[in-house]
Amino acid sequence: MEQFDFQKEVIARSHEVPVVVDFWAPWCGPCRVLGPVLEQMAAEANGRWELVKINTEEHREVAQTYQIMSIPAVKLFFEGKVIGEFVGALPRSQIEKWLDAYIPDERKLQLAEIMSELELDREGGLAKLKNFVQQHPDLDEGRVNLALQLVSEQPQAAKKMVADIHPAHEMYEQAEDVRALAAFYSFEAKDDSPVAQRLEAARQAAQQQNMETALQKLVEAVMIDKNYADELPRKAMIAFFHLLGPEHELTKAYRPRFNMALY
Repeated sequence: MEQFDFQKEVIARSHEVPVVVDFWAPWCGPCRVLGPVLEQMAAEANGRWELVKINTEEHREVAQTYQIMSIPAVKLFFEGKVIGEFVGALPRSQIEKWLDAYIPDERKLQLAEIMSELELDREGGLAKLKNFVQQHPDLDEGRVNLALQLVSEQPQAAKKMVADIHPAHEMYEQAEDVRALAAFYSFEAKDDSPVAQRLEAARQAAQQQNMETALQKLVEAVMIDKNYADELPRKAMIAFFHLLGPEHELTKAYRPRFNMALY
């Protein structure tokens, strides 16, 4: 039996970095499926978390302590405690979501602080956000937030920032908002139709930070032709509602009008 110090390699180590423990056994078929997936993900984690594999046949006391009744069983240790777990050979996509949900990430805490600062000091907060994204280009949440901040002034650059975020991604809705707003702020009327006139007026109002007029013109555009320019009036309004939030007075005022315009 291999020498293994659970206290040192898992408990103590988890005070320095999150430790994912894979409880497995050689006779377990699903374990042989899950094991290589976890190993590859750990190799790609860049130190965000570490993997420890524990053979339950060789370390029965540890398995009993943590009540391992079925394998494969995966537990996430942080600061000496189990903070997340699952049983069975989940596909990689589900494991990634599980890790994102449970692994503490100092970068996300830092990003939240920057986003709060943006509300008080846009210029200073935006500079910090740009620097943050340069330092952490792999954190999609930072990139999407930066794109949302820049989309009114640099719509094509913002759209490019979210080009790789597809429907299965957890931030797909926000990325779609960026794409809708990029199309809205890039809009140039190809005709002199009433709906085009409303869209152009809405764009100008939004660029001048007059959101009430922008929403009013967008509602009028939806009422005239909600399918115009690949449903741009509808998509732009939804994106603005998301940005403002459900409790904002403009959302409360214009969401009912928008719903009525759709139907």
